[in-house]
Amino acid sequence: MSAIAQFQAMTGGRVSGSDRAFDHGERGAMRAQLEALGIDVFPQDGSGAGTDCAALVVSTAVEEQVPDFAAAKASNIPIVHRSEMLAHFVGAYRSIAVTGTSGKSTVTGMTFEILRGAGRDPSVITGGDLPALQAEGLIGNACAGDSDLLVVEADESDGSLVRYAPAVGVLLNLQRDHKEMDEVAAMFATLRARARETLVVGDDPNLDPFGGGSLRFGLSAHAHVRGQDIAPEAYGSRFRVDEVAFEIPVPGIHNVMNALAAIAACRAVDVPLADMAAPLAGFSGIGRRFQTVGCVRGIEVVDDFAHNAEKIAAAIRTAKLRGKRVLAVYQPHGYGPTRFLRNDFVRTFSGELGPEDGLWMLEVFYAGGTATRDFSAAEIIDEIAAHGTRAGFAPSRDWLIGRIAEDAKDGDVVLVMGARDPSLTAFARDILGALAA
Repeated sequence: MSAIAQFQAMTGGRVSGSDRAFDHGERGAMRAQLEALGIDVFPQDGSGAGTDCAALVVSTAVEEQVPDFAAAKASNIPIVHRSEMLAHFVGAYRSIAVTGTSGKSTVTGMTFEILRGAGRDPSVITGGDLPALQAEGLIGNACAGDSDLLVVEADESDGSLVRYAPAVGVLLNLQRDHKEMDEVAAMFATLRARARETLVVGDDPNLDPFGGGSLRFGLSAHAHVRGQDIAPEAYGSRFRVDEVAFEIPVPGIHNVMNALAAIAACRAVDVPLADMAAPLAGFSGIGRRFQTVGCVRGIEVVDDFAHNAEKIAAAIRTAKLRGKRVLAVYQPHGYGPTRFLRNDFVRTFSGELGPEDGLWMLEVFYAGGTATRDFSAAEIIDEIAAHGTRAGFAPSRDWLIGRIAEDAKDGDVVLVMGARDPSLTAFARDILGALAA
């Protein structure tokens, strides 16, 4: 939501809004940055939906009992889903829409930075924060350039993907996450039909039905943008596409695939391959995507957004490139998503963590709203431990910080994972502080 609000303001629109976190005195820095763009911030009490409000833009998470929603409805103010606003921007630009189960924010960021480094002056609207934009004083998830190129992260989780008609559609992968795969595949088919110029498709076997006539990327021989001579290392990877050598400063084979997707997307808008290597080498990553918080006494603390089976597996495998032992910390988010992925969590944690590793799971994060809270993360931990994995339930963050401070030793990677809860990064910093004490 904040990215769309910023982009509307950056391109000359009038914007106001509310956030219950601001009402609680939280995220003061973000509020100041929004206000610096000319965005008025109102309390979330309905007062912002006044007579001069042309439309109320909401996300799927905003329920009808939220005061702003109720006030707009009572005043007959149009209520617009965030995806409708994003669809407007997508249609107004030569846009690249990046979607898929995993890697969307990273590929969106890589594509934006390649285009920027190649002198194309693109715009971006994304879900993850780009440190490169934060260094310029921005929040990090939106930027307005002067060209007709716009890179957007297109979310499939709420079904809104079908609204977009980009110039270039990018399908990264297809795995079980918020919805069953056949539901997401139907959305991908709609995007394929609506892409105005090109469809870029990963060589995930689940995407083979979309491969015909598309620009494919990956590691297999049939990929048009094919990664070869891959050398994964603890802090990055090297590979080659055709005769051009690439080096990326983000670790893991999954990030090689992300880079190949970005290369293919930029090729689709006519960026020469040779112009892509330098921007990718300088890619500054994405906030909370295997982001090192710090290292003390030989123990590295990493903050990661991983929240489904494939993302968690990728994070653990990447951590194993760094450390002798992985101490994983996971906070599931939302009772609905956690219930849907429960068996996947059991399979992934028990399969990826070795006998020397460990897992601590916090209680399910509840962000408010209507939800059936009929189970505990402790039950999931019991199922994981039954497979022989060293796993335990953490009754509180303070308790867990003390336990990690006692258990962690030289060569360990403490991997903090979870989504939607903005306090997780501060929690990871608290762990680092306890290790240093």
